[in-house]
Amino acid sequence: MRHPASSSGSRGAVHTGHRPFLLLSIRGEDEAADDEYLAVLRFAGLDPAGLQRIRLTHQPLGHIDLADWSGVILGGGPYTISDPADTKSAVQQRAEAELLTLIERLVEQDFPFLGCCYGVGTLGTVIGATIDRTYPEPVGGMRITVTAAGRDDPLFADVPDAFDAYGGHKEGVSELPPGVVCLASSPDCPVQAFRVGQNVYATQFHPELDIDGIFTRINVYKNHGYFAPESAEALKEAARQWDVRHPPAILRRFSERYRQ
Repeated sequence: MRHPASSSGSRGAVHTGHRPFLLLSIRGEDEAADDEYLAVLRFAGLDPAGLQRIRLTHQPLGHIDLADWSGVILGGGPYTISDPADTKSAVQQRAEAELLTLIERLVEQDFPFLGCCYGVGTLGTVIGATIDRTYPEPVGGMRITVTAAGRDDPLFADVPDAFDAYGGHKEGVSELPPGVVCLASSPDCPVQAFRVGQNVYATQFHPELDIDGIFTRINVYKNHGYFAPESAEALKEAARQWDVRHPPAILRRFSERYRQ
C-alpha cells in the first residue's frame, strides 16, 4: 500500500482549483492512520489533492488559516478526552490542547467541521457538553436511529430512518447543552450525532468504517483496552452480521455540501 500524503512544514493548503479538506489524525499507528485516510478519501469522493492530512501524533498542528480549506474532518483514535490529565502522554496533551483551540475557532465561525468518534469528546468539551463514560459501546456494529431533527439535516438526507454502523468507544455525551441539536441515537448511546450551529458536526459512530476498515481497527487496537485481545476473531465474525452501507453517505454529503 502506498502511504497517503501528509502535510509538513506550512499548514496552508496546496491549491489545485478547489480548496481541499483537512483531515486531522490522532492515530499513531501507520496502518490505522493510512486506512482512515484512504477510507475518507474514497467515501467522501475526493482525490488526494482534495484531502490533505496532518498527523498530530507526528507533528504539531501549527496555525491553520481557515480561508485555505473547504472544511475540517477529525478522525477517531485511542485518545479519551475525559481521562485525567496525568494519565495522558505528552503527545496526547499537546494534540488535545491544539484541537480544542482550533475547534473553538470553528464553532465561533460556524466553519464546516465533521468530527468522527473522537470529535464527540473534543467538540463536546468545547461547547460544554457532559463527556463521561456513562454510555460506552463495544467495538462492532450498532443500530443508529435518526432523530426528527436529524431527518431534516442535509448530512443525513441519504440515510434511512434507521441504519447499521460500526463504532466502539469508552466515552460519550451524557448531556448536551441547550441549543445543540441531537441528530441520531442508538439503544446504548442516546447521542450518536449532534450539530452545533449550522455547519459543525460530530458523530459517535464511524461514517468512514466498512468491513475491511473495522477488521484493520480490531487488529491494530486489540491491546488498547477496547476488548479482550483474545476476542478479536469473534468480533470480526460478529461484524460480518451488520449491513453497514449507509454511513459513508454522510461523508459524501459533507464533502459535496462544503467543497469550495
